[in-house]
Amino acid sequence: MLKFLLICTLAVASRAEVGEEEDVLVLKKSNFEEALKAHPNILVEFYAPWCGHCKALAPEFAKAAGLLKAEGSEVRLGKVDATEETELAQEYGVRGYPTIKFFKGGEKESPKEYSAGRQADDIVAWLKKRTGPAVATLAGVTEAESLIADNEVAVIGFFKDADSEGAKAFEKAAETTDDVPFAMTADDAVFAKFEVSKDSVVLFKKFDEGRNTFDGELTKENLLAFVKANQLPLVIEFTEQTAPKIFGGEIKSHILMFLPKTAKDFQDKMDQFKKAAEGFKGRILFIFIDSDVDDNQRILEFFGLKKEECPAIRLITLEDEMTKYRPESDAITAESIISFCELFIEGKLKPHLMSQDIPEDWDKNPVRVLVGKNFEEVVFDSSKNVFVEFYAPWCGHCKQLTPIWEKLAEKYKDSADIIVAKMDSTANEIEAVKVHSFPTLKFFPAGEERKVIDYNGERTLEGFTKFLESGGKEGGAPAEDEDDLDAEDLEDVDDEKDLDSDDDDEHDEL
Repeated sequence: MLKFLLICTLAVASRAEVGEEEDVLVLKKSNFEEALKAHPNILVEFYAPWCGHCKALAPEFAKAAGLLKAEGSEVRLGKVDATEETELAQEYGVRGYPTIKFFKGGEKESPKEYSAGRQADDIVAWLKKRTGPAVATLAGVTEAESLIADNEVAVIGFFKDADSEGAKAFEKAAETTDDVPFAMTADDAVFAKFEVSKDSVVLFKKFDEGRNTFDGELTKENLLAFVKANQLPLVIEFTEQTAPKIFGGEIKSHILMFLPKTAKDFQDKMDQFKKAAEGFKGRILFIFIDSDVDDNQRILEFFGLKKEECPAIRLITLEDEMTKYRPESDAITAESIISFCELFIEGKLKPHLMSQDIPEDWDKNPVRVLVGKNFEEVVFDSSKNVFVEFYAPWCGHCKQLTPIWEKLAEKYKDSADIIVAKMDSTANEIEAVKVHSFPTLKFFPAGEERKVIDYNGERTLEGFTKFLESGGKEGGAPAEDEDDLDAEDLEDVDDEKDLDSDDDDEHDEL
């Protein structure tokens, strides 16, 4: 008996304690599995103490944890300091901060990526959709009013028969929508309260016109398109909180207005922008960016803009490749913006490619300086082998590479057919090369074929030399880790999502 008690005592003692901070579980490698056993449904944030995005999220994350705890929910929120718990972060593929994953049912093998906003209400709503029924049932007016009051956007299906084809389509649409609560009612009082006389679907929201009524054939696809077109404001301001909604949505064509809120004609230009947006709901997302905000300066730089050049309009597509467009007119009127968007939709616009002027001394140093205006002439000279670093001035990995790149250029400065060059890709763009991360290294061998060879090998003088001496055939093996640029990367242009420059990832995302 004594032996049994001793074993039990040791077993209990061996369990790693799961502490809490502001209702958020503090998770480590030592207590992670224990936490999943005790709380099968946990939303986990992998963060870095120095990360600005993480600091902004922290109070909202804690607020969401408190709301769920107060409701008696079994769903918990947890956090992992990924700079300390590196093994745990690596296990779950953490490449940037914050990374948020949902572990459901105690299953730790394939957690679901969190895909909604970073406000407490967004977090709670997303978790309730993930753990509860896709469609809530509203028994009366009070429940319906509470749903609308508690959510920025809510969709209610008014159906007398829950087994009707329309109601079934509504449920299917709800099952595939994570960030908006869906509810259904057959109560006559609720119909009367919201002046609905027949089976219908209404989207309620706390902005613009306040509500939208679905009009058309009740199918899953039509309902999803309806929600997508109406769940965001006509014009949405780019902020830390709205960024996930902007870049996590299905609308990948965005028109941006850069304008300081302090401008005397701010409201007039905003009214013009909003008026233009009315005709492109569900097709183009209209985004306003306060050009005076310090955190937005990197975004201006990405579009080749300076504060004094604002107000300005730009359009961007975030499909397979990121493409930017610039209107011919600087006027910010509803008419000019509508015309610009229509030309884009009709495929009549050419991408806007930035370029600096060619420096007078671009070829005076061993490392040749390329810009958009001299790129073609230098790189595709059929008699030259050209090795180019595409960099960003703020990129830590690029700065680390600089002395090695300069030594390489010095080694080949007297070569008749080898050129070592660099191009600032934050200020210059070319059609021939899409830069997905920094630094990007590409080799353009001599010849008429205009070949482009990626270099992903060791960033050493020896590695580069071997690669060049072999004509781009040796030493350029793919690296294990490379960050590709996707729709979410523009959200992180302030470079706070990137991992520490000393980690294994040798690229800075744009």
